[in-house]
Amino acid sequence: METTANKVIARGSGGLLGKTVQLGKSWVGKLLLTIYALLTLYPLLWLFISSFKSNQDFYGKPFALPSVWQFENFTRAWKIAGIGTALTNSVIVTLASMALTLFLGTLAAYILSRLQFKLKGPIMALFVLGMLIPIHSTLVPLFIMMKKMMILDTHWALILPYTAFELPVAIFVVAAYLTSVPKEVEEAAMIDGNGYWGIFFRVIFPLSVPAMATVAILAFLRFWNDFAFALVFINKQALKTLPLSLSIFSDGFGTDYSLTMAAMTIAVIPTIVIYLIFQEQIMKGMVAGAVKG
Repeated sequence: METTANKVIARGSGGLLGKTVQLGKSWVGKLLLTIYALLTLYPLLWLFISSFKSNQDFYGKPFALPSVWQFENFTRAWKIAGIGTALTNSVIVTLASMALTLFLGTLAAYILSRLQFKLKGPIMALFVLGMLIPIHSTLVPLFIMMKKMMILDTHWALILPYTAFELPVAIFVVAAYLTSVPKEVEEAAMIDGNGYWGIFFRVIFPLSVPAMATVAILAFLRFWNDFAFALVFINKQALKTLPLSLSIFSDGFGTDYSLTMAAMTIAVIPTIVIYLIFQEQIMKGMVAGAVKG
């Protein structure tokens, strides 16, 4: 009887010890993730705090809270840099490029992932090659081409290159996602009398929303933050985008960091809002692409 009782007590102790170890691992994991999150978010927090500082505070106490909160930094930055006009231009260019990228990328991904034809392999290789070309090495030939096309200093000078360079990523992400969609769905739509365009718009396009959300956020970040293409292809002040407007606070003699930080805070807010809106769809699209790609 004593031996049996001792075994029961030992098992109970072992189970309790195992639960304690698992609980400890769980708390350690949560603590490490919390520390990682804080380290990741700290630069953003530092940007927000610095946007309320004067230049003296920024240089003297870069990691402390402002001595006096300079709320006028935002209004001054908005007026001096013409952020309203630049913001409008960035929205136009970014949304137009995203719309073209999503439509053409999803359409090409549907054709390449669902249909069989002779040139499928070379076309896929061509898009892979497009992902390997350094974007900024094409600035000079693109400038010459656009000058001949007479589209320099227009929104199209940014929209067309943005779309072209983002298409390979969009095609591969959406094509990987479409492999998880059963072909029976298309067959059912075809039985209902839909052609290829009907299947695309009524079946494929709605089902590809998670993958398109992933492409959209990646494209948005690239288009919204691009500086090199806008610097080379845009000279008119009325057409300058947000990254170009931020450079006005820096010259050969110094940088007004208080206004720069305020302007950067204004510029980064839309990216945060877009991510918060699409975060669930982005995670679904990335997971599906990782599993099926």
